Amino acid sequence: MNDIFKVMKFTMKDMIRKKSFIVATIIILLMIVIGFNIPRIIKSFKTNENTKLLIVDKDKLFNGKLYTLDKILEDYDIKVSYEDTEDMVKEKINNEEIDMGIFLENNPESIKLIYIVDNVYFFSDDPILTESIVNLYKSIQIENLDVDDITKASLTKPFSYDAIQSSEEAKGNLMLMMVLAMLLFYAVYFCAYQVSTSITVEKTSKIIETLVTSTSPTKIVIGKTLGIGLVGFIQVSLILMTAYISGKLFLDPELIAEVLDISTITVMLAFITLLYFVFGYFTYAFIYALTGSTVSKPEDIQSANAPVSIIALAGFYLAYYTIVNPNTNLASVAGILPLSSPFCMPFRYMMGLASFKDVCISLLVLIVSIMIIAKVAIKIYSNAILNSGSKLNIKSIISMYKQKG
Repeated sequence: MNDIFKVMKFTMKDMIRKKSFIVATIIILLMIVIGFNIPRIIKSFKTNENTKLLIVDKDKLFNGKLYTLDKILEDYDIKVSYEDTEDMVKEKINNEEIDMGIFLENNPESIKLIYIVDNVYFFSDDPILTESIVNLYKSIQIENLDVDDITKASLTKPFSYDAIQSSEEAKGNLMLMMVLAMLLFYAVYFCAYQVSTSITVEKTSKIIETLVTSTSPTKIVIGKTLGIGLVGFIQVSLILMTAYISGKLFLDPELIAEVLDISTITVMLAFITLLYFVFGYFTYAFIYALTGSTVSKPEDIQSANAPVSIIALAGFYLAYYTIVNPNTNLASVAGILPLSSPFCMPFRYMMGLASFKDVCISLLVLIVSIMIIAKVAIKIYSNAILNSGSKLNIKSIISMYKQKG
C-alpha cells in the first residue's frame, strides 16, 4: 500500500507541475468567469435609446389609439401618421429621423403589416410588437360590438398556463441536467485520458524502468490512476467553486433560478453523482492504461485512444438521448451499460425514472466491469511495460495477456 501512495504522490506532483495543466486550468477558470459576465458585457454595449418607430394608418383602422402602444412597448418610441407615403417613410429612415416604419394595409382577407427598414437582410420581426398591434385591433373591434361589458370582458380574457406533474418523483431541469452531463463527461473522459498519456510518456523517458525496479506493475497502474484521479477531482472542484462564486457575484438570482433550478439536487443525488464520477473515471482510466501500454511513442497515443474516445462519446450521446427521451428502452439500457451509465444514471434518478434498486444494480455492474477491465489492463501493462518498439496490434495484445507472470 505504501508503494501505491508513493506512485500516486509522484504522479500528482508530475501532473500539477506541468505547464500545460496549469495553463489549461487557468484558461478554463477564466472562461467560466468571462462566461458568467456575458450578460453584463452585452448590457454594457446595449444602447439605452429606444427604437424610433413610425406607424402609418391611412385607413384609420385603429381609431387614433395606436399611441397607446407606447405605454405597452417600452423599447419603442412610437409616432403615428395618417398621410405619409412609403417614399416619405424611406426618406425619414435615410435621414435617421426614425429607425423603422410600419404600413397598415387593409385587405379584404386580412390586415397586412408592411415593415420598412434600412436593410431587409438584417431585419427580423419582433413578435411582441406584432402581437401588441394585433391585440389592440381586436380590442377596438370588440369595443365596437353592441354587447354588454361582461361579454366584452370574456372576449378579451387573456390565457395563461401552468404544468402539474402526475408523479411527485418525476422531476428535473433540462438545462441543469445538460450542464451536469457535460461536466461529468469532461471530468471522467479528460481525466482518464491523462492516464494513457502519462504511461506512454514515462515509457519514452525511461522513468518506468526506475519505477519497475522499486515496485510492481500492479501498484504502478493503481497508483497512477489514483493520482491522476485526485488531480482531476481537484480541478473539477475548482471549476465548480469558480462557477458557483461567479454565479453569485455576476448573475441575476432570478435568472439562475429560472435556468438552473438546483432545488432538484438532493444530498442523495449528489452522493450518487459522486459515485458515478469515481467509478466512471476508474472504468475509463483502466481502459486508457491499457491503450497507453500498447504504444511507446507519444505521437501514437491519439490513434491508440481513438476507439476509446468514440466509445466515450457514444456514452455521452446516450446520456443526451436519456435526457431528451427518458422513457425509451434504450435509455433504460444506457443506465446499466458500464460505458454509458456514469453519464446516464444520475439523471434518470434525478427525473424519478430509476429507483434506488436500479442505481444499485447499475453500480454493481459498473464495479464488476472495473474489476475485469483492471485485471486485463494490469496484465497487459505488466507484459508490455518495457516494450519500446512499434505500437502493439490486437494479436500481440492477446498474446501478451495469455503470457504468465
